[in-house]
Formats: sequence, structure tokens, C-alpha cells
Amino acid sequence: MTAPADLTPLAEAVECEFMHSYESQAPGPTYTELGIATTRIGGGVALAMRNDPSGGYWNKALGFGTTEPFTVQTLDRVLDFYREQGVDQAVLQLVPSVLPAGFDEVAAARGLEPGSTWVKLAARPGDVAATQTRLRVAPVPAAEARRWADVLLTGFGMPTGGLTDMLAATVGQPAWRPCAAWDDGELVAGGNLFLHGEAASLNAAATASGHRGLGAQSALIAARARAAAEAGCRWLFAETGKPAPGQQNPSLNNMRRAGLVPLYERRNWVWRAAS
Repeated sequence: MTAPADLTPLAEAVECEFMHSYESQAPGPTYTELGIATTRIGGGVALAMRNDPSGGYWNKALGFGTTEPFTVQTLDRVLDFYREQGVDQAVLQLVPSVLPAGFDEVAAARGLEPGSTWVKLAARPGDVAATQTRLRVAPVPAAEARRWADVLLTGFGMPTGGLTDMLAATVGQPAWRPCAAWDDGELVAGGNLFLHGEAASLNAAATASGHRGLGAQSALIAARARAAAEAGCRWLFAETGKPAPGQQNPSLNNMRRAGLVPLYERRNWVWRAAS
């Protein structure tokens, strides 16, 4: 893969925007029910979901340091936002290269602790490998939007309901290209694709239990790469967890096998409100 000197700003921007889109564009009743609030701070976004049924995944801040420096003042504004929203815990996803000097001490003083590490990957859409599967892979029709969303949420161990409404709302939206895989007419796997200028981002991929090992995710990566190319995107990005030593992350393996190349690693910083 021949890449510009640094794809980090583009990679962070597209993830920032798809997370903001998921939450800010949730249907009105769902937005209220989940207690969603979003704001843009210092070139990034802070996303709050007071009634997050997943246990905290949707409370996160990201995208900082790409259009302007990430400063201690920016950090304090983000944490003030979460306090104002009554959120008990949030994750700040920060690229190491944007952190101000002495950040470990700054973080500790504000109750942030280092958490898991994610790997950011990239490829040109046309370089993603084609794959074969007996499953039928196609865009998600409106009639199956909720089934698709439920498969994704169940695969991630998240409850259905309000989150179903939020994810299903992306079906049919101009910036989104939801895809699914069917086994004899039953929707058994899915993934989403977000378009943002010259960048596209793979996200939200899962397969129903009992239908794993059929090549669904590799086929969905290839299908979404084609959709990104058709939309005129020059770069395809994704992120997933870095496995612990001696462990495997099937999602990371699928992406690398498809031709996506690791760009950098990013730490999740966990903030918890003072008790």
C-alpha cells in the first residue's frame, strides 16, 4: 500500500464523524430515551448517552489533535461536558502523537486511567481482496433494518431496543452503506460502512452465533470495499481491539487477510466521575 506520509488525520476524522452520526441522528424518541447529547470540542467530538444500555460503550470522545492541538484546556472542556450530562464513565480515544507533554500526570490528576489499545488499519478500496462464500451478501433493505441492527448488537453483547432504533436509522441514509449476509433467506451477519469525503470506514460488523465460520465477515469487508470504491472514496479505514499477548482477535485477522494494513495503535483512556 502506497500511502501519504500520514493518514492519521483522515483516519481519525472519518471515525469521529461516523460515531457522531450514529448518536446525533438517532430518531427523536430514541434520542430522548437514551439521553443522548453531543458536542464538538477542539476539533473532535464528545458523545454522551446517559441511559446507555450497553454499560458505557457509547460515551466516548475522539477525533482530537487533527485540526488543532489537543491541549489540557480541551481535555477539561470534554470532562466538564460529561459532568454536565451526568455521565459516570466515558472513554477518550487519543492518538499518542497528539498528547501534550506530561499527559500521564495530567490524566492521573483528572481521574483518567489507561485502558485497552485499538489498532487502526487502512487500505485502498481497490486493494481489498475478493472472497467467496455460499452466503448471499447485499445492501440491507429497509424491511430488514431492525433485524440487521439486532444481529449487530447481539454479536457485540449489547441489548436490543433503543440501540436497535439508533443503528437501524442508518439504513437508507446517504452517508451510510449497511450490508448484510443471508443464509437461505435468514439475515445472519452484517456490517456498516460510512462515507466521508475521500474516506470510508468499516464499522459495526458481527455474525449471529451458529453462522460463524462461513466467511461472512470477509465477504462483507469485500462488499463494503466495493461500495466505497463506487462512491469515489480513495481510502478505507477500520479499527479493532489489539489482542493481548498470546491471544487472537478474529476481526483483526479478517481485516489483515483482506488486505488492510495496520497504521498505528491508539490507547483508550477511561474517565470515571468522582464518587
